Amino acid sequence: MPRSRRIPQTPAPSRPTTVFEKTPVGGLFPHEAEFASNGARVRYWTYTGRDSRDEDAVMLLVHGFRGDHHGLALIAEALASRWDVVVPDLPGFGKSEPLTTREHDVAAYADVVSDLVQLIGSRPVVLVGHSFGSVVAAAVAAQRPAPVAGLALINPICEPALESSARIPSLAAAAFYRVCAALPGRWGNALVRSSVVTRISSLLMMKTKDPELRRFINGQHDAYFGSFASRTVVLEAYRASIRDTVRDSAPRVAVPTLLVAAEKDDLGSIPGQESLAQTFPNARLEVIPDVGHLIHYETPRRAAAMIDGFADELELAQNGSSPTTRRPEAAR
Repeated sequence: MPRSRRIPQTPAPSRPTTVFEKTPVGGLFPHEAEFASNGARVRYWTYTGRDSRDEDAVMLLVHGFRGDHHGLALIAEALASRWDVVVPDLPGFGKSEPLTTREHDVAAYADVVSDLVQLIGSRPVVLVGHSFGSVVAAAVAAQRPAPVAGLALINPICEPALESSARIPSLAAAAFYRVCAALPGRWGNALVRSSVVTRISSLLMMKTKDPELRRFINGQHDAYFGSFASRTVVLEAYRASIRDTVRDSAPRVAVPTLLVAAEKDDLGSIPGQESLAQTFPNARLEVIPDVGHLIHYETPRRAAAMIDGFADELELAQNGSSPTTRRPEAAR
């Protein structure tokens, strides 16, 4: 039976950190590479803080709507002391090209991520998805590719946005994207990249009262929420993000699953997350208190510690222990 427990608060670090292309974190630069999938060049980054072995497991992280790999950099950095961590930009976002023959929806993105799983080879893979990325990661796991040994979902989308407490903002966002698509090119493109709209979205999602962390989150959204190929890509992906949920794939996911939910997540109530856990054959639900939909910014190291422990439970490391003994810190 699925299990659920609430994670107690732990001390927060004095300052958040992040990963930029020209700024190494922990003394390392993530390695950038690309592969072709569905007619698009897809960029991905590998974070590692150790000597890798061909049999070691890989963490494959999938970002959320309007994000790119930067949004998961804090979690990737924390996990990289013990695992190789691979983070792609989904097609049409960040530095990855848009798809030319398919709509930017869950099915297409799942196929792209599945191609990356196959590129990794025979090494065990733990799929990790945040928000919309949780829907994509679950869809990949439901396809049962052989290397996938586990699934970890952060802020999983457990109910359609129009059925959640964020129904009104979701309806407003849908209307906004429709207007952006209807306006002439220059005006529509300018509106969809509006810094004002980005800031409103950022403020609505944040739950932290820490002014420094709030500035950091606003800065991340300002820097990367406009990093997409076109308004068409955004509109297609947004339609999928408010329509599809993890529930669509959960019953077909055979591998062990960890759900990392937030007590104050407007896009996924705790009853909804508990119901979602019941739909998986083998799932455990962990709830982080006093945080919302931005676990990856507000409590990334705590989430990374949960994922790290989950991977250890899967016995993916050699000889019962990982190549290094240092675990990700369980603070933020």
